[in-house]
Amino acid sequence: MAIEQKHIQALSQLEFHARQVVEGFLAGLHKSPFHGFSVEFAEHRAYNPGESTRHIDWKLYARTDKLFVKRYEEETNLRCQLVIDASSSMYYPKTSEKAPKQFNKIEFSVYAAAALIALLRKQRDAVGMTVFADKLLLTEEARSNAVHLRHLMAQLEELLSAEAPDQQQKTSAVDALHDIARRTHRRSLIVLFSDMMDNSARSDELFDALQHLRYNKHDVILFHVVDRKRELELDLEDRPYTFVDLESGAQVKAHAAEVREEYKAAMAAYWHELKLKCGQYRIELVEADINAGFENILLQFLLKRSRLY
Repeated sequence: MAIEQKHIQALSQLEFHARQVVEGFLAGLHKSPFHGFSVEFAEHRAYNPGESTRHIDWKLYARTDKLFVKRYEEETNLRCQLVIDASSSMYYPKTSEKAPKQFNKIEFSVYAAAALIALLRKQRDAVGMTVFADKLLLTEEARSNAVHLRHLMAQLEELLSAEAPDQQQKTSAVDALHDIARRTHRRSLIVLFSDMMDNSARSDELFDALQHLRYNKHDVILFHVVDRKRELELDLEDRPYTFVDLESGAQVKAHAAEVREEYKAAMAAYWHELKLKCGQYRIELVEADINAGFENILLQFLLKRSRLY
């Protein structure tokens, strides 16, 4: 009798790998870069005679000679929403074109997301997940119970085993991000994995959507998932190629050597604009080169964050 997959889901390779990676992170970091918090300062109010002096702001009293009480906003542990771009361009490079043990962009994103789920699970924080392409494919609210987190791992397993779409699926991060901003009412950590190959006609709308998240006081981290050698530097053999846009199906025939410099200049300008926009909206941008391995990218990111917070 065959063993049903649901009975061994907790022992899946993805979850086991994620747990191994996180244990290595915590051993190296000594403390977690993400953590919950119980209360946050909201405002001052005038002190009423007879009430407890516990929350009087004595430093403010020293400056103003007036008694004010600190008011706090009750908070729960950290809430994190993982957002994964599953459009056609995220399945690059194709399985037949990959080097041994190399991840494509969707595999990189899935393993990195699984590692973050395992990390946040150790901290008893709430995690949700959104998957999108040209439309929303999956939306899961943030919860912290073990059953929910195993369910998220199962959803990642399905995404990992899915074949590249037969039809071109364009990136539509705009609608997904606005949906998250509308549904997520309390301040959260939003972690987006995307190659940002959105329709160029909607590039301004994309940053409006990111600004919508920041306006709601969410902490936004963008992992810009790319194959740096091929997609940014056009590091290919000097011969003619037929370049295919995985999202639109458009094809262009060109010799790699003839277009390389102009292509690199255009991609450098695109990357520079992305950095400027993220800086303007106070979005943390992480260049996630799939050739570097998700463990190295995450470790560098977590080390940096542990020093800042």
